Order: sequence, then structure tokens, then C-alpha cells
Amino acid sequence: MIGERIAKIRKQKGYTLTELAEKTNISKSYLSNMERNLNQNPSLAIIKRIAKVLDVDMMTLLKNGTDQNSLHHIEKEWAEFILELKDMGVEKEQLKQYKTLIEFIKWKNEKEESG
Repeated sequence: MIGERIAKIRKQKGYTLTELAEKTNISKSYLSNMERNLNQNPSLAIIKRIAKVLDVDMMTLLKNGTDQNSLHHIEKEWAEFILELKDMGVEKEQLKQYKTLIEFIKWKNEKEESG
């Protein structure tokens, strides 16, 4: 689980929970709950901050076990794309509208390629 990976890497890097909390600007109690798997659904923004301080790729924290083909595996590029959308102010509720736009662009590109 993600919490176990964070705790393992944190200890390998020589950080205490308090130090990681200070460097990520995330409360010590929140990080503690993550590491004990009491909070199993942190935001990608939180994961990004932790990964940056621990100097690891986000995927190192997100990967499900060692199975790279797992349904829970998120490719790095997709995770970064989601973060970019969030940074641009796109809310989850708006994604359906953007999906329609993407489908239109895809259709248009296919039409231009075949025409």
C-alpha cells in the first residue's frame, strides 16, 4: 500500500516523520495516518509533494506492489496530465464536458487524416 511505501522510502532516506511533514508542508498526523494506511486515498497533489521531497518518481509511490501491469498502475504521463488539469482549475465534475471535446478533436483529426 502507498503508506507502507512512503514509510519505507522515508526511513531509507533518513527522514523522521516530523522532518517529512515539515519539508512537504503536510501535517504530521496526516502523514502518520497515510503511513498506517488509515488514509488510503491521498490526492495526487499530496503524493507529488511527498515524492518531490523523497526524491522519487510519483509512480514509485503509486505503483501497486511489483506488478507493473496491474489495473491500479497509472502511467507517469497520465498522472502528470491529471495534475496539469487540476492546476488549470478543472474540477472532476467538468471532466465529462472535456471528454466530449476530446472525442470531437479525435474525430476531426481522424477525418483530416483519411480525407
